[in-house]
Amino acid sequence: MDEATETAEGPQKKKSVFSLGRIIPLGILVAGLTAFFALDLAQYISLNALKEHRELLQSWVTNYGAMSALVFAGIYALAVAFSIPGAVFITIAGGFMFGPYLGTVYVVIGATVGAVGVFLAAKYAVGDLLRAKAGPAIQRMEAGFRDNELSYLLILRLVPIFPFWLVNLVPAFLGVSLRTYTIGTLLGIIPGAFVYSLVGDGAGAVLDAGGDLNLGIIFAPRFLAPIIGLAVLACIPIVYKKIKARKAAPSA
Repeated sequence: MDEATETAEGPQKKKSVFSLGRIIPLGILVAGLTAFFALDLAQYISLNALKEHRELLQSWVTNYGAMSALVFAGIYALAVAFSIPGAVFITIAGGFMFGPYLGTVYVVIGATVGAVGVFLAAKYAVGDLLRAKAGPAIQRMEAGFRDNELSYLLILRLVPIFPFWLVNLVPAFLGVSLRTYTIGTLLGIIPGAFVYSLVGDGAGAVLDAGGDLNLGIIFAPRFLAPIIGLAVLACIPIVYKKIKARKAAPSA
């Protein structure tokens, strides 16, 4: 093998190894989700699990204090990173264990860390490839999204109709910066986390009375109206930029 052949194959081999390295983090997340279902761990993320283990959860908080909060946030981060369904039940458990305010804090921290993990894995694994192969329509959508990325991200996080795992992935494919993604996620999930932490805070009394928790509470007008109001505020920069661009455009 001559020197020219080695030179040509060297970068190609390096590129192949580099591409494999990019896929590994995403593969780990997929493997984690697969293991979750294979081991039937979904039984521990439900209202029934909260009913059965609520005394144990309370004893953990009483006996281990700050350590229980750290473990809770870590579990939440892993649940979000592996895109495990049922995170709302973990949020309710957080409110039950730590109260509505500290529960919200720990949920937001855990969810943000987990979401950033998914974002980075998707962005560096397939984000560049998808953007390179994207057609003109997708490229225009990407350009529009990036012009107002924080506003769009806040809207996606605030409006409770989009699956959390989907909102974790889409920004990675549209070239959103890590800084904007982190800020938008951190701020955007606070209202929903607080509402479900409130549900968790009152869960003990409801369950003792034999009642069921209302998971649709976030759609109640007293909670949904302020969230929609925040989403409307997030739209203002987008509308302002569009109006300004139209005024600046030369008339025909």
